[in-house]
Formats: sequence, structure tokens, C-alpha cells
Amino acid sequence: MANKLNVDGILLFEQPFARVPYENYRKVFRSTQRNVERDLKAVQSTANELVKESSSSAGVSSEAAIHSIDAMIANVENLKRKLADLHDTAGKPTQDVVRERLQHLATVENIPTANDPEFGRWADTRLDRWLVDWALRNGKEKTARMIAKEKHIETLVDIDLFSDIKRIEGALARHSCTEALAWCSENKTALRKMKSTLEFDLRLQEYIELSRASKRQEAIEYSRKHLVSWQETHMDQIKQAAALLAFRPDTMFGRYKRLYDPSRWTTLTQSFRLAIYSLNTLPTEPLLHLSLYAGLASLKLPACYVHATKNVDCPVCDYGGEAGSGSSLGLGKLAEEVPLSHHANSTIVCYITGKIMDADNMPLAFPDTGYVYSREAMEEMSLKNDGMVTCPRSKTTCQFSALRRVYIS
Repeated sequence: MANKLNVDGILLFEQPFARVPYENYRKVFRSTQRNVERDLKAVQSTANELVKESSSSAGVSSEAAIHSIDAMIANVENLKRKLADLHDTAGKPTQDVVRERLQHLATVENIPTANDPEFGRWADTRLDRWLVDWALRNGKEKTARMIAKEKHIETLVDIDLFSDIKRIEGALARHSCTEALAWCSENKTALRKMKSTLEFDLRLQEYIELSRASKRQEAIEYSRKHLVSWQETHMDQIKQAAALLAFRPDTMFGRYKRLYDPSRWTTLTQSFRLAIYSLNTLPTEPLLHLSLYAGLASLKLPACYVHATKNVDCPVCDYGGEAGSGSSLGLGKLAEEVPLSHHANSTIVCYITGKIMDADNMPLAFPDTGYVYSREAMEEMSLKNDGMVTCPRSKTTCQFSALRRVYIS
């Protein structure tokens, strides 16, 4: 079918779209599991003590037994209340988000062609989502919230996730690891599966700050509590950290100077962002950029970077201003990162009109210089100049009839 949608290709971009709420729901599930295990363990412990006392020779009084049973009932009711609150505040909203996102993705599977108006509406919503994603990644949260509210896509974007990222990165910028360590604790199992060393790096940084403040005894105690458990995989770093206590922050000794280097905080921020992106299968670049890369890769040619052959209608040729001139750069800057397009057949664009030359608009070459232009451009020029045409690059002039036809291979 003509213009049939490539659903698989479209859905390649959408894995994070479904993964983020899934991860949120998984956190709710783990929190629920911990509450159930903790409170049921207390109930079970009370029940075991009651059975043990009942079987003893001294026995247990009716009053004590009733008191124990009342305590167990209170624990169970407290657990029920906590689980209900958790479901209402986090569980059900997350379920609703997952449901709406899956329904949004299911819509595109039922659209037959790209020309269907329904696909146009779906694509507009997708673009709005990508714009919100771009704004959030560039610290424009207010703009992101405004777009999401105006387009009614609050459940289709990850504003809360990026708010958490901003909060934790803000704490790291203030040289505090507390927020990041709390996040590591919440996601300990997933980080272990990813073989992430973020938690160790954060612990090591807290140890370094204690050493920087000359709190040697506290640093030693901190190392015993939080670093020694990593000795199987990070023994060399732990040994180096232990020796750090013998050096002042202004030391010029290479390896210890690097440990005291404030730039480690920037590295920690980058490591945290990479970890949370990986956990939620988010790409490191905005989805808007990735989609633009795909389009630019199909258009990029070597000629786009030769000033004399730049085309005003080509996105790759568009720099929006010369580099270093102070003007904002266009899509051409973004296109630098993508490979050149591969064409099975040659595509020639007219230097004058910017239109593609083909069998209906054949290319014509000047006999002396070999410069090629479209028939449409040459005919228009000859009509204005009594059958004469002039090459805009070499300035040579000849009769229109002297132009040679070029065959595209």
C-alpha cells in the first residue's frame, strides 16, 4: 500500500515513553513490598511469641493474649491504611499514566497510511512531546510545563522525572551527595544489574570532603562503614583514599591532587545523569535532535560544506550565520554529527533555482566551463536575454542552443 506507515520504525523512538512510568510503578511496587514484609514480620513475630508462651509451663494469661492479638490487629490495620494511601497517591496515578501512554502508542498501529488525518494529529502530539523533552533537558521547565498544559499532554511527558534530575543535580552542584545517594538506595538493585559504580563514586567523594576538612577520624569511620564493603571491586581506589589522609588539599602530588580536584563534582553530575538515563532507557540527546539527525542524514552531501554550492533551501546548508560571527547557528551545525547520505542514484540540484534536475527538468552544461544548471533556469534566462545565457559562476556567455545535455547516472 502506498505511504503505508512504518510502525516499527516509529516505535523505535518510543521505548523511553513507556519505560519511564513502568520504572515509577516498579518503585511503588517495591515500596509496597517493603511495607508488607516489615509489618507482617512484626505480626508473625508477635504470633510466634504468643504460641511459645502458651506452650510453656507457666502459660499465658487471657489478658496478655488479648493484648497481643489487639496489637497484631492494629499492625494489620495500619498496614492496610498505608497500602491504601500508597495506591491512591502513587499507584493509581502511575497506572493511569501507563494506560494512557500505551493507548497513545496503540493509536498509530491502527492508522493505515501516512496521509491519514489521524496520523497528522498523532504526529503533532508526538512533536509536542519532543518539544517538552527538549525544554526539560535544557533547563526550561517553565516552558515545558506551559506546553504540556496547553496541549493537554501532561500524562504523556516526563516532567516529574526531570524535576527529580534537576533537584539531585542541584544538590551535587552545591557539593552535597545526600540526594544522589538516596536515589541510589531506591534503585540499588537496578544499578547493580547495570554494574554502575555511581554509589561508590558518591561515597568516595563524601570521604574526600571529610579529608579536605581535616576530619581524619570521621573519614576513617566513614571508610569503614561505606567504602570497605566495596573492596572486592575497588580495592585500589580504597587504598588510594586511605593514603589521602596524609596529604593536604593543596598537594601537588598527581593522583592525590586529582582526588581533591573540584571538577570531580562535574564528573559525578555527568555520571548520575548517565545512570538515570540508562535506568529509564532515555537517550543522552533530546528526541527532537535524534529525529532531526535521521532527516539530515538523508540529505547531507559533501557539497553542503562547499560555500560556492550552498543551497538556500537545503537544511544541511543552513548555518543561520557564519561560525564565530555571533549569529545563531542553524540545522547545518546539527548535521555535522551525522554521516553523509548514500544515494544509489545521483541527485543533482540546480545552483540557480535550487530544484532537483531530472528527466522533466534536465541538466544542461556550458560548453567551455562544464558548469551545469537546470533547463528551466536556462530557458528563463534565455527568454530575458534574446537567446543568450550567462554562467553565474564563470561569467561566460553563449547561445542557449550551445548548451550540452548532461545524462544523470
